[in-house]
Amino acid sequence: MKPTITIEYCPKCGWLLRAAYMAQEILTTFTGEVAGVLLQPSETNGRYTIRINDKEIFDRKRAGGFPEIKTLKQIIRDHVNPEKDLGHSDR
Repeated sequence: MKPTITIEYCPKCGWLLRAAYMAQEILTTFTGEVAGVLLQPSETNGRYTIRINDKEIFDRKRAGGFPEIKTLKQIIRDHVNPEKDLGHSDR
């Protein structure tokens, strides 16, 4: 079964566009390898987390900021398809 990636973002902080951009990048890179990306508005102010199914793989507060898209793709790849070559994102 293909995993679903959830991006939980704070709508009060205006992070919807950032979440949508990351969702677009994930869906473009992992076409056929993920079931989809869910954008979930958070009820907690300042929250920006990313999960694969129920496993949290990124938390903005713990990381001290937002992930670079290259780093995020590598993290997702390591969980979804470790053998996948990400091209320029691996260099």
